[in-house]
Amino acid sequence: MKNLIVFFLFLFVLTISREAFAQVYKTEGGNVEFLSKAPLNEFTGKSEKLNGLIDLEKNDLDFFIDLNTLKTGIGLRDRHMRENYLETKKYPFAEFVGKIKEKVTIKPGESKDVTAVGKFKIHGIEKEISVPGRITATSNNEIKLEASFKILLSDYKIEIPKVVFYELAEEQTVSISAILKK
Repeated sequence: MKNLIVFFLFLFVLTISREAFAQVYKTEGGNVEFLSKAPLNEFTGKSEKLNGLIDLEKNDLDFFIDLNTLKTGIGLRDRHMRENYLETKKYPFAEFVGKIKEKVTIKPGESKDVTAVGKFKIHGIEKEISVPGRITATSNNEIKLEASFKILLSDYKIEIPKVVFYELAEEQTVSISAILKK
């Protein structure tokens, strides 16, 4: 019985100490922005509802956004974007799951350029992509992630009708910025 108590006490201490030194950071309020630069129209869509986590010990990361939270500043355009292009009733989320290629060990005030390699999924299509970014340690318990990458709508079977070809760009630039806490 005494050995059993010691064993459980050991497991408890091990669990607590592992949590104390964990390198897992998460956010539920990161920023996402996409830029569409078409010949006749340029606009951005934004959301402050990016969810994600980074495990610096395992170099894993996972970020997702509810596409219904994207806003372009024009309600009718938002509705068309959701219903006609992104089809958010059928495909409500965009997600990136991957690994950071470099080992990240930074102290508060330091930054490191990184590259994440993984799968980006939107509109039911998943593609392997590489995303350059920067991680900054803002404190012992907080990091900031900034990244930007380009996607082609046709790669994800998001069709642009010829009528709006000059108003909606085939290539979209996606940028994220998030403060993640331990």
